Amino acid sequence: MSETAAETLQFGFVCVQNAGRSQMSTAFAEREVERRGLDDRIEIVTGGTHPADHVHEEVVTVMDEVGIDLSDRTPQAVSTETLNACDVVATMGCSTLELDADSVEVRDWALDDPDGQDLDTVREIRDDIKRRVTALFDAFVGDA
Repeated sequence: MSETAAETLQFGFVCVQNAGRSQMSTAFAEREVERRGLDDRIEIVTGGTHPADHVHEEVVTVMDEVGIDLSDRTPQAVSTETLNACDVVATMGCSTLELDADSVEVRDWALDDPDGQDLDTVREIRDDIKRRVTALFDAFVGDA
């Protein structure tokens, strides 16, 4: 394997509260890492600029429907320094995040906030996130 192929990629998923969209994105990214056998090639970073106290209940509910348990996750803060070390940072449509590093590709997914939404709306957001995460992995690593 060439040295380039062995490099670790770092994906960041960020929103303001780290309690909904970025948590779902992180969970789907972790599932992709496992499914594609990329444990040694992909590092996932998540956080919020102003983290909430807990993951939104409606998010926990709809993720449980697809076999992902977010009930024990706690929103966390993320530093600009950490994000500047990422290869790709996906913001959820609520961030005014500005990163200094030229090597970071920032993608604004412009997703609706699931907080307080009905479950059908949150399911639509979840399914959109799943598609976007899969497309991100397809673009950067293929089926490895």
